[in-house]
Amino acid sequence: MPKAGELKRGMIIEINADPHIVKTVEAKSPSFRGASTLYKIRYNNLKTGQKLDKSYKTDDMLKEADCSRVSVQFSYLDGEHYIFMNSEDYSQYELNKDTIEDQIGYISDGLEGITALLMDGNILGIELPATVVLQIRETAPKLKGATAAGRTKPAILSTGLEIQVPEYLETNDFIKINTVTGKFMSRE
Repeated sequence: MPKAGELKRGMIIEINADPHIVKTVEAKSPSFRGASTLYKIRYNNLKTGQKLDKSYKTDDMLKEADCSRVSVQFSYLDGEHYIFMNSEDYSQYELNKDTIEDQIGYISDGLEGITALLMDGNILGIELPATVVLQIRETAPKLKGATAAGRTKPAILSTGLEIQVPEYLETNDFIKINTVTGKFMSRE
């Protein structure tokens, strides 16, 4: 059973008999003497998708949900359902588009390194790899004299995701993106 001070993004905690995934952890240290640090945690209910905000003191005990993590790879899109294949036994799991709405822009054909969160044999959600490589589908032309430390411009990637990229990048370049922050990291 983890303490509130030990919570990390991606951990699954049981609240009111439902599994909730930790989305953000914010620590607040009060300024007066003797006060303990408060942790503001944002959860997503893995069954309903609803957000939940809770605050805890450092030593508050929480119950970890009984979930298993399985390595999967994105296989294909079937209408409104994303199909993921278990990397070990090739079984398939199906997730509705609404369940992973904020992660869709990072999922490309054959993407590996995804972790599926399973409870009682049913998939509840996925965890993306920390970084993904995607191709720029559309952006403004390269500017002469643009530097790596220069300004940014919008770019639409192969998955439809729109992010800011440095001005020296061109259409069809491959770039690495941080899936946590959604920001450009480097050219590939």
